[in-house]
Amino acid sequence: MKWYDFVGSAGVFMIVLGYLLIQLNKLSNNDLIYSLLNAIGAALIIVSLIYDFNLSSFIIEAFWLILSLVGIVRYYLTKNRPGKISS
Repeated sequence: MKWYDFVGSAGVFMIVLGYLLIQLNKLSNNDLIYSLLNAIGAALIIVSLIYDFNLSSFIIEAFWLILSLVGIVRYYLTKNRPGKISS
């Protein structure tokens, strides 16, 4: 196993962990940590794909990263909205 395989596997673990925590009701899909796990996981998988390229995998991970970044931005925009009650 090469270093980039390890990095990609760590990324897969992070994405699966986020999904597992959602299924176990330990996280909400609105939680910042969920979007962070997905974004970091996708980025790590993309790193591994740079060294062992697969177009289909790259496309899905690029979209996964972009959508996770949208979730992170959305979290901060709604968190800082005036009149919002903090939980």
